[in-house]
Amino acid sequence: MLGRFMPQEGRFFDLFNLHAHEIEEGGRELLALMKAIGSGTDDIERHARAIDAIEKRADVHTRDTIQLLHKTFITPLDREEIHRLISNMDDVLDLMQDAAESVSLYDITAVTSEATELAEICLGCCERVKSAVALISNMEHAVAIMKICEEIDRLESDADRVMRSAISKLFRSERDAVQLIKLKAIYELLESVTDRCNDVANVLEGIVIENA
Repeated sequence: MLGRFMPQEGRFFDLFNLHAHEIEEGGRELLALMKAIGSGTDDIERHARAIDAIEKRADVHTRDTIQLLHKTFITPLDREEIHRLISNMDDVLDLMQDAAESVSLYDITAVTSEATELAEICLGCCERVKSAVALISNMEHAVAIMKICEEIDRLESDADRVMRSAISKLFRSERDAVQLIKLKAIYELLESVTDRCNDVANVLEGIVIENA
């Protein structure tokens, strides 16, 4: 039973939870960043810096997990599962950082309601990643974990639908080719965040199947 583990083994779950907390915080900052665009304040830069700091903290948790994996003889989960989980979690924040950097790089001064909607879906996915990760130390929560993973999958499908609709609208109505390219890139980055959250959910589902 995963609910019983030695102190050294338990550190893996502590690190997963620390990283998942950063993912949720990153999601909140990403949504705030999208809402700040066009506000005429310096909030864009502030939120971008916050995402960068969050991503760097998450990198430390990823590195600590990999180092612990190399030093631990008996692990609470399959070693490959641990590596896949923390790597996929790290990918989520890497993409958030890419999205934030792209806003500055492309000098985005206005976004559409679809971009904000995508950021809201990103946050929903991130919140659920945190919730699911918090439960994996005990497979008595297997049913709850699987339910949360299904919710993440549904949100990822919603994001895909919103992105396709947004890009279609963009090509029909945006006359500025440069603006079109910029917004299309932002849409795709935001949707990719939900893809990576779904990758995390897939790993969690595999852990449940193997250990429940």
